[in-house]
Amino acid sequence: MPNEEFQGKDEKLIDPVAQDPGYDQTESQIAILGHPIHAMSVSFPVALTFCAFGADILYWWTGEAFWARAALWAAGTGFLFGMLAGLSGTAELLLVSGIRARAAAWTHFIIAVTLLALLGTNWGHRLYGYEDAVLPYGILLSALCVVIVGFTGWHGGKLVFDYRLGTSKGS
Repeated sequence: MPNEEFQGKDEKLIDPVAQDPGYDQTESQIAILGHPIHAMSVSFPVALTFCAFGADILYWWTGEAFWARAALWAAGTGFLFGMLAGLSGTAELLLVSGIRARAAAWTHFIIAVTLLALLGTNWGHRLYGYEDAVLPYGILLSALCVVIVGFTGWHGGKLVFDYRLGTSKGS
């Protein structure tokens, strides 16, 4: 075969980033008794994002002011808890060299910051007149937030389950 002269039998492709010092250091630095704070705290904004969308749908369906008020509270609380989760995630990204070295971590970070901007916009849109805010823009913002939270959650899950980032044992 003509390509055999260019390929050695023992040659392996080498990831240049994996050769960086600290690449394998992926243990969480922001943790309580070995439990990463970011991984523990992201469930609240994720759940509240879905709750805001659900409350918007129920308001649209029933016209009950309770659901518009519930969506306001869910959007606001989701944003505030998201900021706390984002602070711990940002600290992990910046402090742990094995996390910082991976492009997938930066992708997750950018999508998560986009989500936080949308959650804040969703909450701010509702602050003055929560019933009027639901249709059409509130429910559209909530739906977009649900889509974005799905993307950022999927990327975050890949970082933990595929790359073992932020876990107590590392990679």
